[in-house]
Amino acid sequence: MAKRQKTRKVFKFGNFSIQVPGMQMGQPVPETGPGILLDGYSGCPAFSDTYSSAGDSVYTYFSAVAGQDGEVDAEELQRCLTQSGISGTYSPFSLETCRIMIAMLDRDYTGKMGFNAFKELWSALNAWKENFMTVDQDGSGTVEHHELRQAIGLMGYRLSPQTLTTIVKRYSKNGRIFFDDYVACCVKLRALTDFFRKRDHLQQGSANFIYDDFLQGTMAI
Repeated sequence: MAKRQKTRKVFKFGNFSIQVPGMQMGQPVPETGPGILLDGYSGCPAFSDTYSSAGDSVYTYFSAVAGQDGEVDAEELQRCLTQSGISGTYSPFSLETCRIMIAMLDRDYTGKMGFNAFKELWSALNAWKENFMTVDQDGSGTVEHHELRQAIGLMGYRLSPQTLTTIVKRYSKNGRIFFDDYVACCVKLRALTDFFRKRDHLQQGSANFIYDDFLQGTMAI
């Protein structure tokens, strides 16, 4: 049986390019864990209008802090999520994590989040939380390198060992990743994958975009 051929992601900036090895195309997406829904982009929990019977309580959390424009900024989102108790026994989300949550779903570039985007975020957070609890087998409230690898695999991503090690170094404290940092990692992974996939028109693991487009897409997260 012939071996699958590895492809390289090619990022072209003006007159130069960077090739990033490690993405193996054509691999099947694994079975997802409980409550993890995948839409067209691997690792992105899908939002549905029937996502939860607790929609009224979600709106109550949101409307309690939303401004007159019906939207929340990062500080208001942080207060909303803290008051809702969605983080459970884990520490509340940091302001920086709330900033990138908004950036992930800020499709009109206002720096704020309306209720529809909030419902999408709520669905994603519950999925990520359940995933975190599933792989935190020792109940430590943190995940280690091998547990993060399992969690990312459950979300449908195929990352090289080098990329996974880079992520662990970025988000871990003494080799352990706490829930807030785990969610920040999930947000950035989803947002950057979404950014890349939109430009990978043939879905072959390569995309061309100008340097300024690259900076706008990555610096916002």
